[in-house]
Amino acid sequence: MLSKSEKIFSLIFCTIVIIELITGASQNYSSWHYISKPAIVISLLVFFWMKSKHIESKLRSLVGLALVGSLAGDILLMFVDQSPNYFLFGLVAFLIAHIMYVFAFLKHRNKTIKPFGFIIILLLYATMLFYFLKDGLNDMLIPVIIYMLVILSMSTAAFLRRGRVNKLSFILVFLGALFFMLSDSILALNKFYSPLTHANFSIMITYAIAQYLIVLGVLKLAKTSR
Repeated sequence: MLSKSEKIFSLIFCTIVIIELITGASQNYSSWHYISKPAIVISLLVFFWMKSKHIESKLRSLVGLALVGSLAGDILLMFVDQSPNYFLFGLVAFLIAHIMYVFAFLKHRNKTIKPFGFIIILLLYATMLFYFLKDGLNDMLIPVIIYMLVILSMSTAAFLRRGRVNKLSFILVFLGALFFMLSDSILALNKFYSPLTHANFSIMITYAIAQYLIVLGVLKLAKTSR
């Protein structure tokens, strides 16, 4: 399943994630946290760019921009304790990242799929999540609703790749989209509903898995289409 370079990268990536989980475990972040957190996406961006030269240029650029947007969001959210504005700016950065992923995934949309059942499941999930969040959103109500709609669109776009790409690429990207949705859900519950036990760990591990699976899934698609 994994090539030699992918195995080596996976080992490096896991090491970076473990360092981030350790350094970000407490509220009093060590200086390593400010290196390890952005290093997660930086490593993915470098690896993707090195291994995706044969990918169709627009798809490559969209995924690259999604990773850059994610990196910007990661950096901004590290400073949210200094000003609440950093959370909003981080939200916008991740919103852009999700939109880039939507466009990237839709490049392989299977137009024969009717996603209504899947969309209903997503809307039920979003409604349940919103029920817990609504009383704590206040001025963030509209931004959060917009963000929720976009990430649901990202998951739907990943689902719509089914049958148009090889099975491995579909599964990896689709699972990555779901993990991304889960990570953002935990973050939202922790911020707007009630502090969760080991929230930083849960958010970061699901986020790292999400980005890793999406990048690997896109690269697996490329390898079957040379």
